[in-house]
Amino acid sequence: MSVPAPSSPDTDPVAVMRSKPYIAALILAALLGVPVSILAYGFLAVVAALQQFIFAGLPQAILGSPTPAWWPVPWLMLCGLLTASTIRFLPGTGGHSPARGFATGGAPPTGRELVGIVLAALTTLSLGAVLGPEAPLIAIGGGLGALAVHLVKKDAPPMALTIMASAGSFAAISTLLGSPVLGAFLIMEAAGIGGMTLSLVALPGLLASGIGALVFVGLDGWTGLGSFSLALPSVPPAEPPTVAMLGWAALIGVVCALLGWVIRWGALSLRPVVHRNRILVTTTLGALIGMTAMAYQVITGRTSTQVLFSGQEALPELVGNAADYALPVLALLIVCKTLVYALSLSAFRGGPVFPSMFIGAALGIAASGLPGMTLSAGIGMGMGAMCAAMLRLPLTSTLLATLLLGVDGVAVTPQVVVAVAVAFVIITVLPVPGPKESRPKEPGPPGDVGATGRRAPRNTPSTMAASGRSAARDHRIAWLFIIGSSLFALGAVPLYAEAVGPRWAGLTFFVGSVFFTNAAYLQYREAVGALPGGSAAVRRSSWVWAPRSAARPGSGRRGTPSGSPVRSNSPARSGSTGVRRTRCW
Repeated sequence: MSVPAPSSPDTDPVAVMRSKPYIAALILAALLGVPVSILAYGFLAVVAALQQFIFAGLPQAILGSPTPAWWPVPWLMLCGLLTASTIRFLPGTGGHSPARGFATGGAPPTGRELVGIVLAALTTLSLGAVLGPEAPLIAIGGGLGALAVHLVKKDAPPMALTIMASAGSFAAISTLLGSPVLGAFLIMEAAGIGGMTLSLVALPGLLASGIGALVFVGLDGWTGLGSFSLALPSVPPAEPPTVAMLGWAALIGVVCALLGWVIRWGALSLRPVVHRNRILVTTTLGALIGMTAMAYQVITGRTSTQVLFSGQEALPELVGNAADYALPVLALLIVCKTLVYALSLSAFRGGPVFPSMFIGAALGIAASGLPGMTLSAGIGMGMGAMCAAMLRLPLTSTLLATLLLGVDGVAVTPQVVVAVAVAFVIITVLPVPGPKESRPKEPGPPGDVGATGRRAPRNTPSTMAASGRSAARDHRIAWLFIIGSSLFALGAVPLYAEAVGPRWAGLTFFVGSVFFTNAAYLQYREAVGALPGGSAAVRRSSWVWAPRSAARPGSGRRGTPSGSPVRSNSPARSGSTGVRRTRCW
């Protein structure tokens, strides 16, 4: 997602607002709100139709029964394959990665880049990945606004591009969040625009979003497909705040901040692995998301769609039927949603808002049973604190939680403010999660003795790159062992085995063995690469037979100390300095 950056300090906003081109920009913004809103509505309608067809209509038509538990797995693998292919082969990399939240600054996407953004978001959102549509809509609206300026005037100044890109983003996102004002807060707080520049950019945007809201209402009445706006039709009644509620609000803020940090740490830690082989890794992550949703449905008997998707459609059902969820079910739902949210942030394309709101609402419902807590206050505090932890936008997070609760949101505003403030302060104080790319490289190992007898320098680029590749392989092996052992542990839990039956328990062990076997093979490849004096052909081979390698303890020949180099008398190997020949296939 690209949020337009503030204008240049040299620009005089007052002079711009008094100029005739700015009046023309207001008119263009009002006209732009109509097509952008129509396209945004059509995009959301297509996503909703694909979700309903793939995960409800298609299994009923093919299997003649409700959606089975295994159904999401192949579709999530297809989701990973299509999304990764779009990012890999189309211009623009499918938009910004959502792992770091909202990306500010940068030029709006071009026409060629918009194609990749639309396709990556369409596959991500419709096939089950856990991200929201807000970031793609902002990027699409900004790109269409900039495209409109280029069509009207090719040599338009940068300020005109910024204003119209913001207007397009306003029109695309405001009705999705249920309020043009809320969309304005989201974009402006993310971009850090203030002062007179705020009025300069916000006025065309609010005008475009107001027109867009009318278009959304008209299309809803004309097509009957729905408004696609975030809303809670059933909200529990609120009660006045108490000291106990404010204390629980601080605790919920701490919990949400720590949980948000863990989610972002998981997403950012996986990103380097995704970049090494995007298609393979993203497809694997899709399979893990599908298997997590399958496990949730098998254990709880509830639909897997509560774990999948952004949570926009599932949030009203969760809040409306909060009393039907037992605490263990809520805990499992939070764990599963958190896991698939982190996996989706690392490799897919979408927005981080709606999944964080769903997780926060589930946390608030789970905490509503505490002494002195109420359901409406817990939901508001959970949503606000979780959004603040993931977005780092305290004003927007407070408005999201309070406006979504409607009239009752006013009564819970003090609790929400406390939870948001605590979560924002803690997430700001905590260290930046993920790998520290700017950290200075550690000194590499000493270089090998070459033919000249000189030792290579310690900190050459080649040794530093080799050290980085080795560390990356170690992380990959560790993650494979962690996933495999977790699946082994899950399959060995008696409650799980009794709930799913021997067939699914055996499948759990089988999937775990796949990860374990891959980790063991990668360890074997590292051992091959560490053979002393091994040639490049040996290191690239799939199988190496070296029973007397100097790297193997006790492998020395008779009369030769173990581990010491063995020289060959073979003419073909004369001149080799103690390097043992290995067989490779």
